[in-house]
Amino acid sequence: MKRKFILFGALILLLAGISFMAWDMFFNKPDSRLNPYAYDLNSLKSGDTSQILYAEVHQFTPGLHTIHGIAVDQSDRIYICGENGVEIFNSSGKLESEFTIPGTANCIHVDQDGMIYLGMQDHLETYDKTGKHMKRWKSCGKDAVITSIAVTGSDVFIADAGGKVVYQYDLEGNLVKKIGEKDPVRNIPGFVIPSPYFDLGIGNDGDLWVVNPGRHFFEKYNSDGDLITTWGASSMTMEGFCGCCNPSNFAMLSNGSFVTSEKGIERIKVYGPEGDFKSVVAGPDAFIEGTSGLDLAVNSQDQILALDPEKKQVRFFELKKPEK
Repeated sequence: MKRKFILFGALILLLAGISFMAWDMFFNKPDSRLNPYAYDLNSLKSGDTSQILYAEVHQFTPGLHTIHGIAVDQSDRIYICGENGVEIFNSSGKLESEFTIPGTANCIHVDQDGMIYLGMQDHLETYDKTGKHMKRWKSCGKDAVITSIAVTGSDVFIADAGGKVVYQYDLEGNLVKKIGEKDPVRNIPGFVIPSPYFDLGIGNDGDLWVVNPGRHFFEKYNSDGDLITTWGASSMTMEGFCGCCNPSNFAMLSNGSFVTSEKGIERIKVYGPEGDFKSVVAGPDAFIEGTSGLDLAVNSQDQILALDPEKKQVRFFELKKPEK
């Protein structure tokens, strides 16, 4: 009898414990505001305004329904691509010419001869400076998502976010090699690209810089496709990059410094040639929440041009003048 009483008491205690845990799980949830590990974007977005060393000095609105890419040529003309068209503006934003294209261009590059290269999902299209169609390149593959183009000398580099690789072509569209594929022997980690943001550009020394967005790194490759250096940091601080895939876009100043844009925490920043954080160009307060795809270009005056697809503007930023 005593044994039955002990077993009955133990069963009561067990049921009480289970009931308490169920109540705690479903009705006594902790306040997430007190969670020290919470991903608090609001506090990250506030930042330090003293680090904003640039001012917005001008803006204009392109006529395209949707805008995706921006480029600046050697005469500071501004090229905008997007849905079914390309528009060309003078340095202050006055429309000079435009032409239609069959589809949507996601990115654009203009070489030193004025040849216009457009990334059309899985392939390139080229146009001359008058808007005359020159050539349709072969597809990079059915899963290709072309997000960036850079031309230097006789080389054309294409970032393919779908294939997670950079292609190097000659000017005739012949494939020379693939760059950045995972290769432990050559100490190449491979690109991590969770979303279609994958940018590249040419440094002052002629080497190729590529963003590895999932790793929050910049990677520098030489002419042989060897990875020679990296910089960047995955961090919640202003100096680093956070989120699934940042930086989303970049451009380069005349001294070799990097201008970067981000999504999630909408901001534009400047880093030195070695990757050391320098300043903020524009913080989250300057953008509509949720803005992404802030493509960037730099003109001969080192003004930073940001293509803002939410405000549908080209926005000019320059260093603030020192106070007297």
